[in-house]
Amino acid sequence: MITRDTASPQDKEVVHVTIGDFYATSKPVVLQTVLGSCVSACLFDPVHKVAGMNHILLPGKADIFAYDENSCYGISAMERLINEITRRGGVRTCLKAKIFGGGHVLATASLSSSTGMKNVDFVLNYLQVEKIPLISQNTGGSFTRRIFFHTDSFDVFVKRIPAKIKFEVTPEEEELAKRIQEQIKKPDDIEFF
Repeated sequence: MITRDTASPQDKEVVHVTIGDFYATSKPVVLQTVLGSCVSACLFDPVHKVAGMNHILLPGKADIFAYDENSCYGISAMERLINEITRRGGVRTCLKAKIFGGGHVLATASLSSSTGMKNVDFVLNYLQVEKIPLISQNTGGSFTRRIFFHTDSFDVFVKRIPAKIKFEVTPEEEELAKRIQEQIKKPDDIEFF
């Protein structure tokens, strides 16, 4: 759900973009969101002065039978944002991008298979395929980010929010994991149907 604040210290409207949302405008506003493993693409056309931002939860695309153009998914979020920018006067071939987020905020997932890295990889690949130049990025890490995208200057300010919860594996959990791994390796325990 997109929410708006009528006043801000910069005398600009502040628009909050939440998970699955996107917003594009030709007016000077501050687009704001909070990102953990999610990724936001800040796209802008500096020639026609149109800009926008999305908030991607998962890479790829949604199941077309279960969802209707759900912008939580990468492909829908990117295409819907670009369509809105062009509807407001932007030109696709003039677009430039800055991307943010993709943090590794869940200690239970490995870094290489984390949702954050998959989101970043998806957006980078999308921009390369669509020939949209990447101007800058602030991705990865083990922290949450609050970003502020100024649509008149195309500047993005990032505030890092350190993780407050540390997940540690206890010795009992390590022993249980070893026992489970040993049980999985025993071929006698497997029945095929």
